[in-house]
Amino acid sequence: MTVFDHSDRKRSVGESTYKTLKQQILDLTLPPGTKLSEKNIAENLNVSRTPVREAFLKLASDELIEVYPQVRSEVSKIDLEHVEEARFVRENIERGIVRLACHVFPDEYTMQLETNITMQEFYENKQDYENFYKLDDTFHQILFVGTNKKRTWHMLQQMSTHFNRLRLLRLTSDLTLDVLIIQHRKILQLLKNKDEQSVDEVVAEHLNLAVVEKEVLIKQYPTYFK
Repeated sequence: MTVFDHSDRKRSVGESTYKTLKQQILDLTLPPGTKLSEKNIAENLNVSRTPVREAFLKLASDELIEVYPQVRSEVSKIDLEHVEEARFVRENIERGIVRLACHVFPDEYTMQLETNITMQEFYENKQDYENFYKLDDTFHQILFVGTNKKRTWHMLQQMSTHFNRLRLLRLTSDLTLDVLIIQHRKILQLLKNKDEQSVDEVVAEHLNLAVVEKEVLIKQYPTYFK
């Protein structure tokens, strides 16, 4: 018989609250600048205020919310300096990843990329930006997993929260999704051809696309940016 541990349940509730709020921030359900109320969130999630307060502290550590003691808490605005730093790190690492993939990339992962692109086209036609974003993210994750660099991918995700929110904002603004698909197909074909130099160049161009279009996004969503 398993003995119920109250502390385990408390940790579980706290972790679930944190993950729920983090996902809502990352998928823009809670847009940048949104004022956060411990009381309202606790009621919406049907939890006490303690796990919400603990989640706020963790999210502040993740730089996803700003906490002003005794004043307010709010979802952090997209910091373009954070965006650029994450883009710089990811670009340089991912260029190395695709070069490596030209030499070490099992066929099963090539097939996963092909299926992924087909599904991207499906959701692009349906204008389902949420699922398109998930597939876009998975496309790049497959490159890392297929070269046995899964931990590197997770490390990048930790520092890319502002960059990823900008990417999602770009997709929901319907800025040339077809260009992303074309570039994904180029990356796949160049990997098959084992063309290191060209795939390096396409990945660099691809990861700069969201940043190049940031001025358009700032004009559309001026309150979302720091």
